[in-house]
Amino acid sequence: MTDLPLLPTASISPARSETARRAVDAIFLVNGILYATWAVNIPSVRDGLGLTAAQVGLALLAVGLGSLASMPLMGGWTARFGSARVTRVAVVLAMLSLLPPLLAPNLATLVLTLAVMGAANGALDVAMNAQGVTVERRLSRPVMSRFHAYFSLGGVVGALLGTLLVGRVPLLAHGLLVVGATTLAGALAGRLLLPDLPDPQAAEARGGRSPARLSPAVLLLGALCFLGMLSEGANYDWAALYFRDVLGLAGGNSGIGYAAFVIAMTLGRWFGDAARARLGDERTVRAGALLTAAGLGLALLVRDPLPATLGFALSGLGLSNVVPVLYGTAGHALAGRGIAQVATIGYAGFLLGPPAIGFVAEHVGLPAALGLALAGAALVAALGGRAFILVRGRQGAGGA
Repeated sequence: MTDLPLLPTASISPARSETARRAVDAIFLVNGILYATWAVNIPSVRDGLGLTAAQVGLALLAVGLGSLASMPLMGGWTARFGSARVTRVAVVLAMLSLLPPLLAPNLATLVLTLAVMGAANGALDVAMNAQGVTVERRLSRPVMSRFHAYFSLGGVVGALLGTLLVGRVPLLAHGLLVVGATTLAGALAGRLLLPDLPDPQAAEARGGRSPARLSPAVLLLGALCFLGMLSEGANYDWAALYFRDVLGLAGGNSGIGYAAFVIAMTLGRWFGDAARARLGDERTVRAGALLTAAGLGLALLVRDPLPATLGFALSGLGLSNVVPVLYGTAGHALAGRGIAQVATIGYAGFLLGPPAIGFVAEHVGLPAALGLALAGAALVAALGGRAFILVRGRQGAGGA
C-alpha cells in the first residue's frame, strides 16, 4: 500500500482533480521538450559561435548554477502564493527562456542567457512538483511517477522533432516553433491547476518568518536524492562513452546503452505509480536502488555489449521512480519548502556527479569511476529505510 496521507478532498470534485492531473502532465511534457530542444541544438550554437569544448562546458555549467540559485527560493514562494500561481508564471518564463540562448551573439551572452534559462527551469521544477503533490493528495492515489514519465516522454518528442528540423530549417525557426507551442500549452495548462491544501508553513512565510533550517528528514531525503541523481547523471552522460571506449562499439552502436537506459527509465516511470500503490514508497525506492546497483554491476563486471545493455536497462528501470518518489515524499511531509530543499540538494548530485566521475576516470579508468554511481545506488537502498522512518516521525508530530 502507498504511503500517501489521507486528506479531505470534498472541496474539489474528482473530475476537477483529474483535469488538473492532465494539466500537470502537459507541464511536465513541455518541460521535457524544452530540455531536449536545447540539447539537440547545442552543436549548432557551438559551431555558430566557434566555441571550444571548454567554453561549451562553461556555458552548460551556467544552466546548473542558475537552477541551484533559484530552487531554494521556491519553497517560500510556493508557501506564500501557492504552487498553482508559481507554476503558471514559471512555466511561461521557462518556455520563453529557451529562445535567448539560441540567439546569443557571443559566449558571454550565452552564459548569461543559459543561467537565466536554468533559473527559470529550476523554479518550474520545484513549483510543478509541488503542484503534483497537491494533485496527488487531492486524488488520494499515486501519480507522481507518471508526471515524471511525461517529462521523459517530452524529451523523446523534443529529440524526434529536433531530428526532423535541425539542419533543415533555420535555428530561429526551430526555436520559435517550439517556444510558441510550449508556451501556449503551458499557459493553457496553468489555468487548470489546483489550489494547494492548507500549509502551516505558509503562515510563517507570510508573517516574514522563514524556517530555513534543514531538518534531519530534509537532509537525509536530500542526500538520497543527491545519490540518486548522481547515478542518473552518470548513466546519461557516460553510458555512450562506456560502450565506445570500454566495450569498443563504434559509431551509432555506442548509443545502445544510453538508449536502453532512457527507454527503461521512461517505461518505469509510466508504470511506477502502480508499483507504488502495491509496494509503498519506501520499498519502491529501496528495491529500485538495489536493481540499479545490480544492473550497473552487471554492466561493469561482464564487459560484453549484450549483458551491458541489459545492465543499463535495469539501471534505468531501477532509478526511474527514485527521484519522483523522494520529491513526492518531501512534498507530502514538508510541503513546497521541503521539495525546494530536497530538490536543491539532489540537483547538486546531477550537476557535480558526472564531472566527478570524469575526474576519477582520468586516474583509475571509466569502469572503476562508474562504480561511484553503483555505490550511490547501494547507499540509497541502505539508507532509504532510515529516511522514511524520519518522515513518518515528522508526519506523526504534525510536521513540526
